[in-house]
Amino acid sequence: MNKKYIALTFDDGPDPEITPQVLDILKEHGAKGSFFLIGNNITPETEYLVRREQADGHEINTHSLTHSDMTKLTDQQILDEMEETERRITAIIGQRPKFFRPPYIAYDERMFRLIDLPFICGIGCNDWDQSVSAEERVQKVLADAADGVMILLHDQQNNQKTVEALKVIVPTLIRQGYELVTLTELFEVNGIAPRSDLPIIYSDVFKTDLY
Repeated sequence: MNKKYIALTFDDGPDPEITPQVLDILKEHGAKGSFFLIGNNITPETEYLVRREQADGHEINTHSLTHSDMTKLTDQQILDEMEETERRITAIIGQRPKFFRPPYIAYDERMFRLIDLPFICGIGCNDWDQSVSAEERVQKVLADAADGVMILLHDQQNNQKTVEALKVIVPTLIRQGYELVTLTELFEVNGIAPRSDLPIIYSDVFKTDLY
């Protein structure tokens, strides 16, 4: 059986309660993830989580500074959002983010022109919505799982239902023959170089949506 690869990605951290639990689950199963951080959530109290993410072999990316709808910001505000988040991440891990996920998956031509990173979407399970049960999150992720897919989850504040869902999702995917890898690894194993010079957003490594 050919090996299958999938990327679990997590938005809106770091959070001092939820992020450590997510990291514990991934570590227990030898799985890797990619974390899209909100710059304003990177504080002296959460810096250790960013360091742990790096130490555990996960990928650290940017989800903007304030999680604003960036299509409604000025050019300078967009640049400020990106530069400050990159500064905070780089100060901790010594390298800049490789990917960008637009808040609310809202993007326009200006953002592609101003932001020199590949844009990432992914397949979600509405786990930002507390009305969605942990079981529903599990069912949606497992139904959408496929080779090359990016799964969009949240390690945001109070998101305990996603922690509970991950306790099922991670070992189930592994039993189904998936290797859980970072976004960079997902692109590499499929021989694809992500582009930052074109107005495209990646929904999985085989599919892009052109602006």
